[in-house]
Amino acid sequence: MTAAISTYASMPKPAARLATAPSLEAINMTKRFGSFTALDNVTMEVPAGQFHALLGENGAGKSTLVKCIMGFYHADEGDIRLNGREIKVGNPKDARANGIGMVYQHFTLVPSLTAAENLVINRADAPAVINWAAEKRRLEAFLETMPFRVPLDTPVSALAAGEKQKLEILKLLYLDQRFMILDEPTSVLTPGEADEILGLLKQMALKKEITVVIITHKFREVTQFADAVTVLRRGKHVGGGLVSELTTDQMARMMIGDTPIRATAERKAVPHDKPVLDLAGLYAEDQEGLPAIDGLNLTVHGGEIVGIAGVSGNGQSELVEVLSGQRPLQDGQITIHGQQFVPTRDHYDKFKVFGLPEEPLRNATVPRMTVAENMAFRAYDKPPMSVGWWLTPGPMRARARELIKAYRVKTTSPESPIENLSGGNVQRAVLARELSGSVDVLIVANPCFGLDFASVADIRAQIMEQRNRGAAVLLVSEDLDEVLELADRVAVMSEGKINYVSPVSATDRHTIGQYMAGH
Repeated sequence: MTAAISTYASMPKPAARLATAPSLEAINMTKRFGSFTALDNVTMEVPAGQFHALLGENGAGKSTLVKCIMGFYHADEGDIRLNGREIKVGNPKDARANGIGMVYQHFTLVPSLTAAENLVINRADAPAVINWAAEKRRLEAFLETMPFRVPLDTPVSALAAGEKQKLEILKLLYLDQRFMILDEPTSVLTPGEADEILGLLKQMALKKEITVVIITHKFREVTQFADAVTVLRRGKHVGGGLVSELTTDQMARMMIGDTPIRATAERKAVPHDKPVLDLAGLYAEDQEGLPAIDGLNLTVHGGEIVGIAGVSGNGQSELVEVLSGQRPLQDGQITIHGQQFVPTRDHYDKFKVFGLPEEPLRNATVPRMTVAENMAFRAYDKPPMSVGWWLTPGPMRARARELIKAYRVKTTSPESPIENLSGGNVQRAVLARELSGSVDVLIVANPCFGLDFASVADIRAQIMEQRNRGAAVLLVSEDLDEVLELADRVAVMSEGKINYVSPVSATDRHTIGQYMAGH
């Protein structure tokens, strides 16, 4: 044991290296998967010390490009140059050896280990026997050189989301990975945490300590922190430039091309003094039997959108599951127009409750059934789609064709399996089913997550139209920009409770962020 510790102590430590920001060029990168070209002759140049945004819609090639840089994929054509020198990245270990690291959308830390343990075990030279007293001294010295720190002896499971994200970044710096690729790094953070972390990274980039490439769908982050952008569309480089010389509209147009975007529905002045949906003292448990919803109270009026904001994991998903009948309600009462509501098919019809759950392909459809069949779920047992016990396919297909046209669902046929549709078209198909009748209550959860710009604009416009018609709309979203755009009132959910409610016009992002953080 002594010999092992002695040998280990003589090894060079990552924190002792003199770190400077590298430049990176991905030149003429092409990647094919069979006959499909996911990346077509794409070049991205990131000078040393730049904070660079990589933009593009789902399927544009962003993930393919960074996976080629990280060594998860092997490009069929193209070169990678680091500080002007060509390098070969055959696997993630090669990327790491060249100082290229990535912070992923979801945490890659070991929850049961402390922050110190997570840092040390990720070292390539970590020995079987570790002198923890010596390691902690070195880690403390390393943290003294950093613009932020985390408690070393605390298990990761006990850290707040912001501290976990800081630890992910510290891990890259500790391993001397000074070219950082950040994949949607703020999706689990409050606005305050996001601004703090991106601001600190921006300062490090300005000092030429790191170089950053960020993949994000939030233009606010691009305009506030990025120096330059590269825009991909359908696997090709279609534009870019300095952020100071581009508008958000120009960047959006590069991303979507000539795809028509539906204008956001105008917010009409609708009286919303009549309570429609009332949630009183709701209590529900998670899978471990712990409180997920804890005494939640909220009222939604007709002609009003109430947006529930909150960091992921604070009971929002469980609330939607309770309202859709997927999770039992232990205590409390749900009423609609003053009458008790139980989330069953009969009551959904009686009270005209409709919804769009998160991940509708998984939660609101039968993937292998046809588009027409999925569109008929709310009415298959009613005339003219059924006569007695018999289903009538003719009227079912005719109705599907009407909805496909009205809601602009792109499908080869009403008889195509719904799983063959793109994410945006699955959303449109489910909304067509849910919004084609009279709606009193609409419950939607993260309705635009992962969708292209045209689909986002279309779906948000349809939600607004239902509000303008007098429906009570409960919008549960982890995208605060979406809540601020659509909602009349915002309610913040933290630790299973609603801890803040305000008209959107009377609050601001900073205040909402504080309540999201539980303050």
